[in-house]
Amino acid sequence: MDSTRQSLIDEIKKRVQDRILERTNADLLIKLITNADSLDEAINIAALGTTYKRTGLHFDKRLEKMGNAIRYFKKNEKLSFRTDDAKPVNKLIIGDNYQALQNLLIQYRGKIDVIYIDPPYGKDSMGEFAKTNYNNAITRDNLLSMLYPRLVLARQLLSDEGVIFCSIDDKNQAYVKCLFDEIFGETNFAGIFPWRKRTAKSDVPFGISQDYEYILVFAKSEFFKASIEGGNRKYFETPDFPNRPWRFHDMTTQRTSLERPNSNFTIINPKNNETYPVNPQAVWRITKEGFPEYLKENRIIFPDDYDFLKISKPVLRYWKDEDEKKAKDDFGKIAVSTKLPDYVGMSQDGTKEISNILGEKSFGYPKSVKLINFLIKISSNQNSIILDFFAGSGTTGHAVLDLNKSDGGNRIFILCQLNEKTDANPDGIAYDVTSKRLKRIMTGECYDGSKDFPWLQDNEPYGGNLDVYEIEEIFNSESTEGKTPFDVIDETLYGKEKFQTVKEKIEWVCQNFDKTQTKL
Repeated sequence: MDSTRQSLIDEIKKRVQDRILERTNADLLIKLITNADSLDEAINIAALGTTYKRTGLHFDKRLEKMGNAIRYFKKNEKLSFRTDDAKPVNKLIIGDNYQALQNLLIQYRGKIDVIYIDPPYGKDSMGEFAKTNYNNAITRDNLLSMLYPRLVLARQLLSDEGVIFCSIDDKNQAYVKCLFDEIFGETNFAGIFPWRKRTAKSDVPFGISQDYEYILVFAKSEFFKASIEGGNRKYFETPDFPNRPWRFHDMTTQRTSLERPNSNFTIINPKNNETYPVNPQAVWRITKEGFPEYLKENRIIFPDDYDFLKISKPVLRYWKDEDEKKAKDDFGKIAVSTKLPDYVGMSQDGTKEISNILGEKSFGYPKSVKLINFLIKISSNQNSIILDFFAGSGTTGHAVLDLNKSDGGNRIFILCQLNEKTDANPDGIAYDVTSKRLKRIMTGECYDGSKDFPWLQDNEPYGGNLDVYEIEEIFNSESTEGKTPFDVIDETLYGKEKFQTVKEKIEWVCQNFDKTQTKL
């Protein structure tokens, strides 16, 4: 087989490893490539494994193209800081998030536990980025085209137990969900949180105030499970079962006698022969055949058994030790309702928070810290890694610090933000907003040493450490100013120890930075 065909097949196999292609589809493509009559035909067949899928959506393809420059992280020593070497190091990456995600894969493939993104979904809301990349307008086509390759990379970063949250408005929610269905799979759709962003307005089209945005939730796989502390399950300790607490639960279901004929029977209390007829519209949870076994194991409680239970019909008994064994680490936790708690706040709360830190009009429409705090709390453990590659004002980083403070966690955040320049932020959002917010809430002072911002009046600095990276590029084929990629790329920024030999460094760069040359 010629080398070109083999490289096409290798790329198809790589996409299977990255979980972009299904194995069965890849096997078919490889077979077709192998049997193709010409090289051009083989190339066209291989392209089927790299083009965008369609779920009834039609948007411009923005396929990856190989360039001749390697993108890599370079530490900004001026913006980075340390306050406590005992605490983990968080990261802020300044630059195009597509290139940032490519570089993050080198260290964090399959290691990110939670991703939250709040992408720009309004026309012209991306400013300079839209002008240079997407014809200065975030139309729906451009939004989907922009998100697709980034979500493909994001999925590769997630751990098998990981989850991604995506805020989106009501106009684009249905379309973006279809895009997520394609990339993460419909079976991994976990739910949608409606988030109330404002109080109702009266001067609105059609007389309907659109007060809600939506947060899509997609799991990486079936291993993800959201939960929250329950605290409302009550167990009883009684003399007849010492040292074995129990709880009770309704014994009826929402099934009818036609649906469950084996549960359509009258229960008789063997102690006093009192009868309890079945409700044909809500039959018993147990069957007539299983009733004697439940009775033998003391799993059925009758109204006369305990004076403190105010019940009028039999109920089921559940033992605490069995609940603990079944739930394991999730004991005491309950499923999360899609109705967000009131305390997560609205858009005005996020605006007030950022104003107290950076001043008025520093950033438009930030989410509240409590909202992101809640999402991370229900989906992470105390050592999770949280990623936001549309970081904006840095609310996700703030929320991670706040949650760590409340529960003693050691979560790490990684934020990515393009340094888009605006009238309010002439030096760019990443410099003027994201990095400054993190510096102030973590150290209690600005980069210039001043401490005159209102947030400090009611809050203590969180402490912690921040590394700020910027994305640089260097040509792969020749030296730039006497430097080669092997000279300028710092392996310690990717979780590696300094290499002892040049050979080790060359091998590592060649193995890991090839994909950073692709561009959209």
